Amino acid sequence: AAAAAAEVTHLSQRDAADIDEQLMGPLGFSVDQLMELAGLSVATAVAEVYKLSEHTRVLIICGPGNNGGDGLVAARHLYHFGYKPFVCYPKRTAKPLYSGLVTQLESLAIPFVPVEDLPQDLSGQYDIVIDAMFGFSFHGTPRPPFDDLIQMLVSLSVVGDSAKRPPIVSVDIPSGWHVEEGDVSGGGIKPDMLVSLTAPKLCAKKFTGPHHFLGGRFVPPPISSKYGLELPPYPGTSMCVRIGKVPSVDISSLRENYISPELLENQVMPNPFDQFRSWFDEAVTAGLREPNAMALTTVNKAGKPSSRMVLLKGVDKQGFVWYTNYGSQKAHDLSENSNAALLFYWNEMNRQVRVEGSVQKVSEEESEKYFHSRPRGSQLGAIVSKQSTVISGREVLQQAYKELEQKYSDGSFIPKPDYWGGYRLTPNLFEFWQGQQSRLHDRLQYSQREVGGSTEWHIQRIHEAYKPI
Repeated sequence: AAAAAAEVTHLSQRDAADIDEQLMGPLGFSVDQLMELAGLSVATAVAEVYKLSEHTRVLIICGPGNNGGDGLVAARHLYHFGYKPFVCYPKRTAKPLYSGLVTQLESLAIPFVPVEDLPQDLSGQYDIVIDAMFGFSFHGTPRPPFDDLIQMLVSLSVVGDSAKRPPIVSVDIPSGWHVEEGDVSGGGIKPDMLVSLTAPKLCAKKFTGPHHFLGGRFVPPPISSKYGLELPPYPGTSMCVRIGKVPSVDISSLRENYISPELLENQVMPNPFDQFRSWFDEAVTAGLREPNAMALTTVNKAGKPSSRMVLLKGVDKQGFVWYTNYGSQKAHDLSENSNAALLFYWNEMNRQVRVEGSVQKVSEEESEKYFHSRPRGSQLGAIVSKQSTVISGREVLQQAYKELEQKYSDGSFIPKPDYWGGYRLTPNLFEFWQGQQSRLHDRLQYSQREVGGSTEWHIQRIHEAYKPI
């Protein structure tokens, strides 16, 4: 999700300070609560853009104040996300809150790197550098060693090829910038990512990097109302939201270097249905969203293919079952050519399963049983929806649905329409794909063979990558 930066309220230094006072005063927040939420927001923004497979080593440079505390919290969360954080914290604050954060990091064996041990060129040892030195309340000129640390990041940010240097992530304010006027001298840090907290400060209007996020999902309505804040909605359960346009991307450069367990012939089950069920159960256990979503490809009599996503509603040794409108395009295709293919893609697990076979309608009794197991709203929707037909607008569907709701408002039996029911694909081929490093993916194919008058499944390894680099 992204919100246009121009539509988001930007805070002056005074308003930012006043809001903090309100939050930690009459609204009951403590500084450690706000610091925890801010640090988590920074860590989630970093993880959203800089994938663990390519950006593992993270250097967090922390100042002595709240901005540095946000960095310490972010380091802890990044560790638990799987990154390898290193912390440079040259001027430690003696307050119990900060001492506790240091103890937490030490308990995780996160290294603290002295300033004198940092290389002049950070590119060789770190994949990301987080600038958590100074926040919006900082005044004056940075003193040692922070003046040199800022210059180190300035030098890093002017390296010609951004692909060969670690990106710089600034927390709330790029250190050394004026909170309202930005990089006044023009020679300051030029971060690749800015994670604004609570609301962006005025200097954020001068930010020109590709990634601007807002974090800190804790602003209560009294604050929004009092200061007239226009803030974007946060997507789902996320702690951060992108501000502005998503940067343009060279599609040819998009790639993942998968890290997965090997898929070996002597480790898979001899029956592909059992192997599918094992992988499917693992996808469910992992909490993947709609692991039963599958791409269904059909082909009409003219040889024209068509694909769409449907939901698997049953699987056993007889095949894979889904339900649809018998007047849909996929139904017309299947009436002309019963051969079809299914594809399951479980991105978070680096897995795909392809299934090919022939398709037949399930029995009317089976369709009836499933239809009446659905919520009443879904039953009414199946009656209303004439899939693949042209309608004048959504209001046509809404009106028809409303009329059916009224008709069956007494809870009476809803009859299954004749034009709705199930299909079963009976497989003759399975292929299990496991993404691996350097595009050396594992592909195990199950095909049927006649052996001694009976049909058996035969396993072969296929040497080819679906996703060429």
